[in-house]
Amino acid sequence: MNIQKLMKQAQQAQAQMAAVQQELAQETVEASAGGGMVKVVMTCDRQLRDIIIDPDAVDPEEVELLQDMILAAINEASRIAEETAATKMEAVTGGLDIPGL
Repeated sequence: MNIQKLMKQAQQAQAQMAAVQQELAQETVEASAGGGMVKVVMTCDRQLRDIIIDPDAVDPEEVELLQDMILAAINEASRIAEETAATKMEAVTGGLDIPGL
């Protein structure tokens, strides 16, 4: 086995992973809860970008319900972002389990 060839392949894979990570930081996913009453937008590196609340969802008597909808939407967006990131990274790593990615 040619060690130089292996090192070159590792460097190329590392560059590809860095590019995918940069792409994931820009790509957004959207999720909603409460029948669309609460929407969140998150990047695929799990940075929350926006929370959109339908004015009809704001009822002083049901603040706890609104809080639950916000949490549900954020958790769903996080799940979608994680799946998207895993799919894109798997395409680069070929399914290898690389710690920290």
